[in-house]
Amino acid sequence: MSGTSIDGIDAALVDFSPARPTLIGHCYQPWPEDLRDKLKKLAHPGENEIERLGQADIAVAQHFADAVSELLRQTGVDTARIRAIGSHGQTIRHRPDAASPFTLQIGDPNQLAEQTGITVVADFRRRDMAAGGQGAPLAPAFHAAYLRRPDENRVVLNLGGIANITHLPADPTQPVIGFDTGPANTLMDAWILTSLGRAFDAGGSWAAQGEVVDELLQRLLKEDYFQRSPPKSTGPELFNLEWLRQQLVNSPEIAPEDIQATLCALSSQSIIRAIDQYAPDCDRVICCGGGVKNPLLMKQLQRGLELPVETTAAHGIDPDQLEAMAFAWLARQTLQGLPGNLADVTGASHPVILGGIYPA
Repeated sequence: MSGTSIDGIDAALVDFSPARPTLIGHCYQPWPEDLRDKLKKLAHPGENEIERLGQADIAVAQHFADAVSELLRQTGVDTARIRAIGSHGQTIRHRPDAASPFTLQIGDPNQLAEQTGITVVADFRRRDMAAGGQGAPLAPAFHAAYLRRPDENRVVLNLGGIANITHLPADPTQPVIGFDTGPANTLMDAWILTSLGRAFDAGGSWAAQGEVVDELLQRLLKEDYFQRSPPKSTGPELFNLEWLRQQLVNSPEIAPEDIQATLCALSSQSIIRAIDQYAPDCDRVICCGGGVKNPLLMKQLQRGLELPVETTAAHGIDPDQLEAMAFAWLARQTLQGLPGNLADVTGASHPVILGGIYPA
């Protein structure tokens, strides 16, 4: 798994033979800086896109193969014991609201299968989109299988580059819903990179030095995306530096650290509003993704929701590993001929078997 933050690759080795999925091992490999830059640029229209995309497609697959090899080396598990690799790929364009909706994840599964000698399941999102869905989010199906409980209404909150929520009602007759709420880390990462040359705001320390500019915050919250009803999904195609700079046109005197503080508040406020509106009966919020390492963001969520806000670690899963485990589970669903999407979440017309299978 590599998400919208494009910080690195999470590889998880999961055993599904017990009743409850068991994580055998996990490894993380950061993207080389030059490739990360190329991938970020591919998220937006530019010159010579097809050539750059083709080169990046192979490079991503090679790094995925390296991550698989390293994980198997660390765990001491033989390649022959691996049923399949579930490869999310790297999203470089997600346009669910285009005249002809499309989504594109790269990391050539042919290369990945050839280099590892393991069957690959990949390209999960496009079948859901073909059935009229957003192609995202897909992890809610795994959240429901792993974290739903009959005694508590829960929300699983993924704080990646983009934030998404999964509402898990205790009542089994009630549908699971989920959608992207808007930015989690993507705007904060982009702003600190352009302002200070840092890839991310470690511990939220820079945002903590600033003050939230309420007038700017309210302006940002007026973005049409926040007003739309689910199903919906988004990405850095919308929430990017250009979007932010357009909002700052009439606010040239704001200190950079105050903008960072305001962006953190934008993430927390858009999440809180989404949970209040679409999961008002929520008893507990369970968080995963890189944003859990931002104590300022987590404190704002706790204060605004007035609910228990904890990480998946309290439920036996490292917050950095849940999304990678989800795509292992989705690969298993595909191999068993079972649907991987939740139509109520993505807006698809019906459940579908996701992805393509690339035999070893």
